[in-house]
Amino acid sequence: MVTEYVRDQPGFFGVGPASASEAIDQGAGIWCSPGLSNAYMIVTDEGRIVVNTGMWFESKTHKRNFDAVSNAPTKYLILTQSHTDHLGGVGLFREPTTTFVAQRNNAPCQDDDHRIHAFRIRRSLPFFAAVMGQPDYVRGGNVEIPPEPSYVTPDVLFDDCYAFELGGRRFELISVAGGETVDSLVVWLPDERIALVGNMFSALFGHVPNLVTVRGDKLRFALAFLDSVQRVIDLEPEVLLLGHHGPVTGAAEVRAELERIRDGVKWMHDATVDAMNRGEDVWETMRTLRFPDELELAQGYGRLDWSLRAIWEGYGGWFHQRSTLELYPVSPEHGWSELVEMAGGADAVAARAAALLVEGDALSSVRLAEMALTVDESHVGALCVYRDAHAALLVEHGNENFWLTRWLEGECASAGNRLASIEDQ
Repeated sequence: MVTEYVRDQPGFFGVGPASASEAIDQGAGIWCSPGLSNAYMIVTDEGRIVVNTGMWFESKTHKRNFDAVSNAPTKYLILTQSHTDHLGGVGLFREPTTTFVAQRNNAPCQDDDHRIHAFRIRRSLPFFAAVMGQPDYVRGGNVEIPPEPSYVTPDVLFDDCYAFELGGRRFELISVAGGETVDSLVVWLPDERIALVGNMFSALFGHVPNLVTVRGDKLRFALAFLDSVQRVIDLEPEVLLLGHHGPVTGAAEVRAELERIRDGVKWMHDATVDAMNRGEDVWETMRTLRFPDELELAQGYGRLDWSLRAIWEGYGGWFHQRSTLELYPVSPEHGWSELVEMAGGADAVAARAAALLVEGDALSSVRLAEMALTVDESHVGALCVYRDAHAALLVEHGNENFWLTRWLEGECASAGNRLASIEDQ
């Protein structure tokens, strides 16, 4: 069963740019400024440590919140990973006496983000258009590609561990390469037994980790994730400070949550491998595998079926040996126009899609509407049923998963806008 801790979290729908009027006291001289990823400040007698700095457009809010607590010099600046929601304010927080520390893979990770910058912007807009300053974005419409973020260059790079002291307090930075990025790290305070884990457990703690993101990222690997989770378990922390929401407190509660995540992901991995070796295909595996009750993880960000496919393709690649066409440079829509013609044309296919929706088969309705729109992209009947089928899927889904909800909402809006445009002509 999903635990009470996870149920109490507001989910990713409750995450937005930093806007808090003040930093939140976490105890032990640690302060949190919530945002698209939480930024933290640790105050010592010799200066402060800032852990993560937010997106470029919210970092001023983080700094204002922290400066109101302590205007001591920032002696250390640490990134728990290289994503832009962590490094956007490095230039704002970095001072002449600041030591900026990151895991050694930080630079290659930044390089990856720069290589596919435009791709990631386009793939992120269906989910984050308002946050990215393009609230009127509709999929397939015009896209404004913002400038690439500036590179940030750490002063210190480490491989496995890096330790230092400041103001009589001990700190250890520990690599957890199975997190969201291979440069992920945990900030460990051994005397206080506090771990700042960033997003190593994915954006929502206690949920299925995002082994694949529908916005577009490299596959993440379950076994590497399990190694990183075990590394945190072995620290025996009493407090976890998270990249979103939190904290998780109490040694027993922390351990129970970490072990549940570890055991749930291990089951997910092993069950997928067993299915592969039994000769099942990936679609059957995605449809049929369900968590045992005692290992169930929430699915507000990652999803079980998506992660099963990520594990499968991480081992077996993209060729599923279902069709010869997989081996040729043709899209999944190849041949649809011929099928639509055989069925009597776009009108007939759209009418059948509408009938299937009435019968409760929204997915088949979407597929047939897509076929009709391949032949006539402005077909009013097909657009109407496409919109209505996505609305039905949205109701059926019930806002459980952030990514699926945002996609379904966006497709409803996109079809509606296309219909409005046709009516205006």
